[in-house]
Amino acid sequence: MSPRDDETRDDAGYRPAPAPSARPGLVAVFVAGAPALRVFDVGPGGIELGRATPAGLLEGDDRASRRHARVARQGQRWVVEDLSSRNGTFVDGRPLESTASLASPVLIRVGRSLLWAVDDVSPYAGSGAPSPAGDGPIVGAALRRAHAEIVIASRAGDTLCIRGESGSGKELAARAFHSARHTTADAPFVAVNCAAIPEGLAERLLFGARKGAYSGATADAEGYVQAADGGTLFLDEVAELGPLIQAKLLRVLETREVLPLGAARAKPVSFALCAASHRSLLAEVSAGRFRQDLYYRVGRPEVVLPPLRERVDEIPAFIARELRRAAPGLTASAQFVETCCLRPWPGNVRELVREVSRAAHRAADAGVAVVDSEHLSSEAGAPLPTTPDEGARPTAGEPARPDTREVRRREHPPGAGRARERSDEEIRKALADNRGNVRGTARALGMHRNQLRRWLARHPDAEFDPEV
Repeated sequence: MSPRDDETRDDAGYRPAPAPSARPGLVAVFVAGAPALRVFDVGPGGIELGRATPAGLLEGDDRASRRHARVARQGQRWVVEDLSSRNGTFVDGRPLESTASLASPVLIRVGRSLLWAVDDVSPYAGSGAPSPAGDGPIVGAALRRAHAEIVIASRAGDTLCIRGESGSGKELAARAFHSARHTTADAPFVAVNCAAIPEGLAERLLFGARKGAYSGATADAEGYVQAADGGTLFLDEVAELGPLIQAKLLRVLETREVLPLGAARAKPVSFALCAASHRSLLAEVSAGRFRQDLYYRVGRPEVVLPPLRERVDEIPAFIARELRRAAPGLTASAQFVETCCLRPWPGNVRELVREVSRAAHRAADAGVAVVDSEHLSSEAGAPLPTTPDEGARPTAGEPARPDTREVRRREHPPGAGRARERSDEEIRKALADNRGNVRGTARALGMHRNQLRRWLARHPDAEFDPEV
């Protein structure tokens, strides 16, 4: 699940209330077993879910009752009520006994359909569902907004900085920048993973070399900069470049000339530069790892790509595509899609498609046509440990292992470690409001569940349900 679409978080973890113009509502992302995008506003009177009303919301879902559930808005919270449905209502993966009051966003499962209750449905209105057909990019509402910013940047200048987590689609965004600037297919797009360039070879690979420049240089060698002449140079993980290479790159950008190793005369070059990093370049400047003068050349304008957990509308389409690739006829259950939507996927799209493919092959080997949540590994999409008590730190050279105890994004919200300190009085009141439910209390306070459990250990007189 994603953080609230219309909210921002400052360094203290504060989240302002939605803007007055926000349109609270439901986004149906999976209907009757297929990816969808149907948007419905939820007014003061709420909305009733079922096969009958509202028209088109759950059309075709034979597992939904005629009057299945009711969703209403009270203040800044969602109130979900099951209307004695025959198959039950599920909220964030948990069966709803009667009524629940939750902060946005909320994932609701009704029959074979999934609905996302969000504070503002405006970004989703008027746009079609991301298509799983073909091999083209799958772009949902949040990513579409980021790509619109990229198009604006392409018209305003010839540099762009993209920030996003690993696997969130930085190269796809860079190609969107390139396509917006060049309408012909012959304009080169040169992608370079700076983190994979050996330090001793960086200068030769980026800027080229003349014959005889070093032992073994038997011919002139073109660098990535020269290869991008007339097109776009994409430097992924640009912050990994060493200081000497940063200085030479700055020189190329200022003079629009490149001096290969061993050459006496520079050659003119013309290219657009798209830089990307999973870290803030401004923070790298503050830490002394990135040149300030180079930052002002490549760090603005910056477009931040939303991680997959904020792009729930894309997940059903990615699942459908991977199942089709794995075996004809495979489909996903609503529970499987729900499980995928609730996990944080630190590896983003790259991790999701790999794990869905594995689940599909498990189902195919078992001879079943429907991929269910039991086919998905418990470690797939799980959050990585962020503190010593949330998982053992890896030894040198060992990759970090997911914390398999926490598989739901809502139990490990982004930025939870930055949430402001809560007073004992606030915590006790939140516990009372949530009837001792630890998960619900942590969510309401913007705390990680483990933080709340540590507080409970220090206050044995506090009343809470140890099972939740």
